[in-house]
Amino acid sequence: MSSLESSLRRLRQTQSHLQGISYDEEKGLSILHGTCESSLVNQTLGELLDEQCSIQGGRECLVVPWTGTRWTYSNLQAQSRILAKGLLALGLQKGDRIGILAGNCEEYVAVFFAVGYIGCILVVLNSTYTSAEAQHALRHSGCKVLFAEEKYGRHENTGLLRQLELDPTIVPNLERVIILRGLFATFTAYIEIVEEYSTSISDDAFEEARRCLHTHDVCNLQYTSGSTGDPKGALLTHHNLINNARSIGDRMCFTPADILCCPPPLFHCFGLVLGLLACITHGSSIVLPSPTFSAPAVLSVLSTENCTALHGVPAMFEELLSLPRPTAWACPNLRTGIVAGAPVPRPLMERMLAELNMREFTSSYGLTEASPTCFNARTDDTIERRLTTVGKLLPHLHAKIVDRNGRIVKVGERGELCMAGYSLCKGYWMNQKKTDEALVKDERGVLWLKTGDEAVFDHHGYCTITGRFKDIIIRGGENIYPVEIEARLVTHPSRSVHRAAVVGIPHAKYGEVVGAFLLPPTSDTETRERPNDEELRVWVRQVLGRHKAPVHIFWIGDDEVGLHEVPQTGSGKVKKHVLRDAAVRSIKRNGTKRKEPTVVMENSIA
Repeated sequence: MSSLESSLRRLRQTQSHLQGISYDEEKGLSILHGTCESSLVNQTLGELLDEQCSIQGGRECLVVPWTGTRWTYSNLQAQSRILAKGLLALGLQKGDRIGILAGNCEEYVAVFFAVGYIGCILVVLNSTYTSAEAQHALRHSGCKVLFAEEKYGRHENTGLLRQLELDPTIVPNLERVIILRGLFATFTAYIEIVEEYSTSISDDAFEEARRCLHTHDVCNLQYTSGSTGDPKGALLTHHNLINNARSIGDRMCFTPADILCCPPPLFHCFGLVLGLLACITHGSSIVLPSPTFSAPAVLSVLSTENCTALHGVPAMFEELLSLPRPTAWACPNLRTGIVAGAPVPRPLMERMLAELNMREFTSSYGLTEASPTCFNARTDDTIERRLTTVGKLLPHLHAKIVDRNGRIVKVGERGELCMAGYSLCKGYWMNQKKTDEALVKDERGVLWLKTGDEAVFDHHGYCTITGRFKDIIIRGGENIYPVEIEARLVTHPSRSVHRAAVVGIPHAKYGEVVGAFLLPPTSDTETRERPNDEELRVWVRQVLGRHKAPVHIFWIGDDEVGLHEVPQTGSGKVKKHVLRDAAVRSIKRNGTKRKEPTVVMENSIA
């Protein structure tokens, strides 16, 4: 090798390192290592809030327009400390689990930090849980205390609360239910804990409880979204959450001048970490526009609070952009935010830029088990990068893409994304089997999280998520990727397809074939004549292979499908296992009425 070639190679390796890429001239393998431009911090949630209070004390921290609450950092600290004393008065100790089932409100935030102050573990329960699901999670996690609201937005827990009142034994470990807002039966009111119980605990006793805490203690039990099956409880630490939130805020260039409108729920990492904690770590302000998502409330808050950032899943932005703007509405300072949770159609991103002026929006990818963010775009990445990728690896993290045999694939090839680094959860609560399946050590002893998501890296270190690794449709030995079919279907010129979800459906000859669930526009003003199935297949075939055209097409809302909305988790992910089951049932019921189209196999080994 010449001197010039050696110099060029060293230069390329240096550039790759600065970009967070593990560069291998000979192999070009899909393995990345995040940069280390700043050190990880070793704090607990209480220490973080105390630190920020000392810096930002009088600055506004939390705004909840629908309750009229406007807390400064000092207000939040005071409320959280008082509540923490109340919990100590109830006899709670480090490691005890405390559940919360509520909408987005100031009390939720106070509970989060209060629990963190004294070393308990907050079990954040999905607001969409049925009574049976909530009972299962409470029993599974062994909660001693439950904070709950009776009603919030479209949800209510009246049935659950009545059952707990009539038969406390249905959740054996549960010692007390605390009603966050208002009263319910004989349960304890939140205000009692704050105003009465807390007074029995001295400052010295409070500080004594704090002294035994460590940054690597578990502080949060987050149930995974369950998009592929039963949810599992991921164990997340103070260290996980705080450092991930700092990296997220850095990617969005947050400062104390930023005001984030955060409609995603606090029971999910999107709202709790990418929203609340990203603001707290940067001295910014967060606005919770409504207890559950309300597009009109978000639209109003963006203007009245002069927000600079907005988070949401694609479905939230779709609904928001479908609304007329109120008179005198304006959000001149809105610049950034994160859109995540599901693939984002290009037309939606273009509208975010054109109509909301979110020129510095960032795409993002993460999962509960990684606290959650793994990749996030930068505000100065090109629009095209932010439209087509989820950005680059966060600092101090590691990522690789492997095939079905666990071998690292070459750059540009698809495979399962695996993650390593500080943000990995400690496993699943009371589920060693699933822990061992998800967290696997390599031959060098490095612990890797198998995300279950399919991805591809480019030569500059950008990542594109191409679907669920388990959602890949294998038709006659050939891989078909649902996301590209979904993106094609929603651009049909009839404008009759508001949303598309593609799944693999069992087939006797090919193993699987493509099935598409289509959601028509919800507004009467947007009603369009539906294209027939063959017209949609032709539309797909114009740019994709014939084998990718849907064999089965189902319209959400039709009686034969049995679904009146797209089944999704509380974080906006489509429950594709539910769609697959619905497809199989529909085909069994109506199979004789359907004439399955002839599908030509292209480039297949079958």
